[in-house]
Amino acid sequence: MPTSRKRIKAALAVAAAVLLAPPAGADMLTRAGWGAKPALAGQQAHTVQRITLHHTAVRANPARPLAAKMRGLQRFSQSDELLADGRRKPVWPDVPYHFYIGAAGQVAEGRDLRFAGDTNTNYDPAGHISIALEGNFEVEKPTKAQEQALAELLARLMQDHGLTAADVGTHRHFTATACPGRHLEARLPAILNAAAR
Repeated sequence: MPTSRKRIKAALAVAAAVLLAPPAGADMLTRAGWGAKPALAGQQAHTVQRITLHHTAVRANPARPLAAKMRGLQRFSQSDELLADGRRKPVWPDVPYHFYIGAAGQVAEGRDLRFAGDTNTNYDPAGHISIALEGNFEVEKPTKAQEQALAELLARLMQDHGLTAADVGTHRHFTATACPGRHLEARLPAILNAAAR
């Protein structure tokens, strides 16, 4: 009997690891690929319940390699920083997003899906898979490559986690913010239709 329990426990652990693994994709830049440092202590375990979209709120820079952007984001995240509005950002354990989509449509693996992201705004990101797209979509539009990559990523994440289009929203649905920008917000229904296909 103890052997059966051990086998069941092991099978459940494997299933949980598979569900929380990043979705497979030919164009996924892994943490190892962009040179991620280990996460710091203090990450909050969570259960995935939805997907939330963000923008970086800074104009896209297609000339800078995605790996360099991710290393810069991790440096910023893991340090005590002064924000544009004068507030101080505390040290975060890791990058705040689970996935990051660059201007060319390449997807980078961010924070481990087993742990909640971080935010400078007034909402609790626990339960959210956070996806950030590079760009300030108040003033520019997401690229076609970003839209396609986002649709593909959403389709895989919804399938992997048993979510539907109703479980996909944007940062502004949870707090007072312009994120993810009006141009990405306007494209979301079409992106969700593409994900469903």
